[in-house]
Amino acid sequence: MKMLRVDMARQQATWEPVPPVYERLGGRALIARILLEEVPATSEPLGPANKLILAPGLLGGTAATCSGRLSAGGKSPLTGGVKEANAGGNAGGDLGRLGIRGVIVEGQAPPGELYVLHVSADRAELVPAHELRGLGTYATAEALKARWGAHCTVICIGPAGERRLAAAGIAVTGEGRQNSRHAARGGLGALMGSRGLKAVVLDARGAPVVPLAEPELFRRASRRFARELIESPKTGKKGSSHLYGTASIVSAVNELGALPTRNFREGRFEQAENLRGETNREITLSRGGEMGTRCMPGCVIACSNVFVDPTGKPIVATLQYETIGLLGSNLGLGTLDDVAELNYLCNDLGLDTIEIGAALGVAAEAGLARFGDKEGFAALIHEIARDTVLGRTLGQGVVVTGRVLGVSRVPACKGQGMPAYDPRALKGNGVTYATSPMGADHTAGNAFGARNEVAPLAIEGHPALTRRLQLGAAMLDATGLCLFARPPVWADPQLMVDLINGCYGWGWTVEDLDRFCRQILRDELEFNRRAGFTAAHDRLPEFMMCEPLPPHNAVFDVPQDDLHAALAGL
Repeated sequence: MKMLRVDMARQQATWEPVPPVYERLGGRALIARILLEEVPATSEPLGPANKLILAPGLLGGTAATCSGRLSAGGKSPLTGGVKEANAGGNAGGDLGRLGIRGVIVEGQAPPGELYVLHVSADRAELVPAHELRGLGTYATAEALKARWGAHCTVICIGPAGERRLAAAGIAVTGEGRQNSRHAARGGLGALMGSRGLKAVVLDARGAPVVPLAEPELFRRASRRFARELIESPKTGKKGSSHLYGTASIVSAVNELGALPTRNFREGRFEQAENLRGETNREITLSRGGEMGTRCMPGCVIACSNVFVDPTGKPIVATLQYETIGLLGSNLGLGTLDDVAELNYLCNDLGLDTIEIGAALGVAAEAGLARFGDKEGFAALIHEIARDTVLGRTLGQGVVVTGRVLGVSRVPACKGQGMPAYDPRALKGNGVTYATSPMGADHTAGNAFGARNEVAPLAIEGHPALTRRLQLGAAMLDATGLCLFARPPVWADPQLMVDLINGCYGWGWTVEDLDRFCRQILRDELEFNRRAGFTAAHDRLPEFMMCEPLPPHNAVFDVPQDDLHAALAGL
C-alpha cells in the first residue's frame, strides 16, 4: 500500500510509503489521525493549512461485498470541526485496487487556477482544467470520461464547491446510471474547491484485487458475510432494502411522528403515502426506470434506483430517504417528481440535499417561499446557481441562512443541518446529533433501527445506546462497509475481525477491534477539543427543548448530564 500526497501550490503529486502511524488505518480512522497529525485544529477550514483526505476503507478493493465506500474528510467548512463523509460508487474500490491507502491534498493552487488529478496504477499528475470551470457534476463527469475513458471513476465538485459554499459536497460516479453518488455532508466540496481541485479521475483498469494475507480465512468470512445479507429478510432479494431502497422507512418514520414536516414543525406529513418506497417502486417501474440497482461493484443488497420522469428520462440515481425527508415533507412537497427535480438541481450544483433542504425550510419560514410550492423552492436553488447574494446565503447552509434571515427556529447541531429524523420523537438520534464529533449526522449513530431496544420517546437509556451505535458506525466507516450491511458484523464482531485478519494477517481479536473503534472517536473528539469545542456544544436547538412536536407533543428532554456521559471515558 502507498499514499499519494498532492501539493496544489507546487502542482506536484508524489507517491510515499504509508507512514507507520497510518499503517493500520483506513477510511474515517485514517482521516481522523491525519487531521490530528498534520492539520492545526485552529486553522481556517478554507485556508492553506487544511487538507482534503480521500481514503478507501480497510476492506476497499477486496471481494468483500458492500466494502467499496469512499471516505472524504478534513476540517469542516460548515462546522469548524472534524468531518468525514462517505459515498458509494466505484472510487473506494478503485483506490483499494490501486494500492492507495489515502490521497492527501494539501496547499492551494494559485488564484484562478483549476486542476484535475489523474491517477492510474503507475502515475499521478495534475492537469489544468479551466475548461471545466462552472460545469455541474454531471457535465464534469461526462467530459472527463470522454477524455480518459468510460471505465474511469470521477470524483468531482460542482459550481457550489468552486465557490466554496459550505453546503457543497463531493460527487462520485458508480456503476451504470449511478453516476452521482455524494459524500455530501460538512462542506467538503468547498474544501476541495479551496484547493483548486475540480476533480480526481481514477483509472483502475486492470488493477487486481487487494492481495490477501490469509486467503482461506478471508474467503470463508466473506462468503458468510454475503450469505447472511442475502438470506436476511431486510437486505435479501425480497427485503425492503432491495425492493424499496432507503425510502422503505418513510412510512415508519412518519408513523413514529419523526418525519420533518414544514421546517420541523410537525412529525407527520399528510402526504407521506406519496413519498414512501413502495410508491417510488410503483412509479419508477411503470415509467421504465430501475429499482434494485447497485451503487458499487459486488454489492448483494442493491438498494439503489434510477428515478425517471413520465417520459422515461432519468432524473436522479438514487432518490434517497434523507432527500425525500428534507426536500419533500420538510418543504411541504408531496410528490416524488417534485422531490426528484429539486434533487437533480442540488446534485448538479454539487450541494448537500440535507443541508439545502433545511436551509430552504428556514427560508420558507422567513417568507421567501411557501410550503408546498415546488416552483418557489426551485427558484431559490436557481438563486444559488446564479451566484446571487441570496443564493450564496442559502449555499452556506441552514445556520447562516437562519442568521441572515432572522429566523430562530433553525434545525441544526454544531453548525450542521439535521437529517430527516426529528429528535423530539426519536430521542436517541437527538443524543447522537448532540454528542457526535460530526454534529447532526444520521450516519454517525442512527437510533431508528434500534427503536425496539429503547423507546424513542423515553428519556432514559439513550446515552448508552448512542455510544454503541457511534462505535459501530465508526467501524463501518473505517472499513468501507455500507450502513445497510451492518447487521452481520454488529451481531458478531468476530466476523469483522476475520475479514480484517484475512486481508492483512494482523492477528486482531475482538478486543483489538473494539479499541480500534474507540480510538477513532477519541481522535475525532480530541481534534474538536483542540479546535475549541467544549461540552457546551453538545446540545440541540433551544426550540426543540421547549416547542412540543405534534402528534406526540414531545420535546427533547434528555438531561444534559446524560448527553455529557454518552461518550465519556472512551
